[in-house]
Amino acid sequence: MRERERNMTDAPGREHHLRRDLGLKEAITILMGSIIGSGIFLTPRAIAHAIPSPGLILLVWVVSGVLTLFGALTYAELSAMMPRSGGQYVYLREAFGPLWGFLFGWTFFLVIQTGSIAAVAVAFAEYTGYFVPVTGIVVKFVAIACILLLTAVNYVGVRFGGWVQNVFTVLKIGAIIGLVGLGFGLHGGSWAHFSPLWGGVSGQGVVRAFGVAMVAALWSYDGWNSVGFVAEEIREPQRNLPIALAFGTLGVILIYLSANLVYMYALEVGEIANSQLVAADVARKVIGPLGGAVVSAAVLVSTFGTVNGFVLAGPRVYYAMAKDGLFFRKIGNVHEAFGTPAFSVLVQGIWASLLTLTGKFEQLFTYVIFASWIYYAMLVGGAIVLRRRRPHMERPYRTWGYPVVPVLFVAVALWFVYNTLTTDPRDSLMGLILVSLGLPAYWYWRRKSLHKHAD
Repeated sequence: MRERERNMTDAPGREHHLRRDLGLKEAITILMGSIIGSGIFLTPRAIAHAIPSPGLILLVWVVSGVLTLFGALTYAELSAMMPRSGGQYVYLREAFGPLWGFLFGWTFFLVIQTGSIAAVAVAFAEYTGYFVPVTGIVVKFVAIACILLLTAVNYVGVRFGGWVQNVFTVLKIGAIIGLVGLGFGLHGGSWAHFSPLWGGVSGQGVVRAFGVAMVAALWSYDGWNSVGFVAEEIREPQRNLPIALAFGTLGVILIYLSANLVYMYALEVGEIANSQLVAADVARKVIGPLGGAVVSAAVLVSTFGTVNGFVLAGPRVYYAMAKDGLFFRKIGNVHEAFGTPAFSVLVQGIWASLLTLTGKFEQLFTYVIFASWIYYAMLVGGAIVLRRRRPHMERPYRTWGYPVVPVLFVAVALWFVYNTLTTDPRDSLMGLILVSLGLPAYWYWRRKSLHKHAD
């Protein structure tokens, strides 16, 4: 009975509630599918350029992966103790107050999630150009068609959206594993490409180069917080969320390491640094001229699945904000027939499409990328805060390695923010301005909510 009450909406029609239609399999594929996008195909070039050393390249992926795992393990504690729709928004609200939860949700809607949807959808559209000529305005319309199609899919049911996520995550993982298997069978590949293992960078420049390379790797690992947004729609969340976060993140780390191993087995580090699409060059070596088509198809599958993961998970944040009276009330409604936050899904799709059409999403996303790491630091720090403030709160899962694991994550996240502020102060300042625009919006909705409760 209590479970049903927690799922009820505060909007008109209280009998309508979010449905627990997602199981462990869907939780894992939402997490892995949201992380694995175009990054593993694009960032190896930037990393090899920044730090041209086989051993250090692998170390970058390991360190970035472990850091991501530390964040996911701490997130698992929060998601298991508060399995509510909205995930990170809820945890920030509970640890630091409604203002910080709102500012996260505001930035998330304005740029972080919708900008990510637009960016990955455009990548999908551009790769269709390998098979069908698409240029200029056509790319934008293909991207918008992708967004609206997946908006419709997730509008009509989380189970359908979860099914799409399962299929495309399995396909993209299968494509990468297939490339790895074929790559290691390549006659032209050589383990000599790994020698010298630690050469290429020396002196004080190592730390700076390693940090630059980590930025690219962490971007490829981003998206691990997505599964928490749909916590209210996952069956047995206290059990399934920690399992999905731990094993899903470990799975991504293994896939990324395997892909990079085969890249360096097939190509020298210098070739990787000069390759626009390293996976395509590896595929051409393995299967000839068809390699480019195979990898382009893999990128299409990967980016389509990633857009679906973003479209599925994001609306639960705006839905939770609306239920708190901190966003448009209608966004907090649950569809009578579909059991989804349908209007929230629709609004996100429209805004992401507009960002795509204007072409401003890349610049906006650049402005707020460091802000997302402020929220990550606060998120993981929130687990420490809640341990002190609410020590008796039930915790079905407790963070492994606490407090070392969350403290290390927060320290690196704050370093990342500081590094971004000092190396790119202009864009960081613009990002702070975009975030601060949420303050008058918060005061408006907060005041409106308080008046409503007073009446």
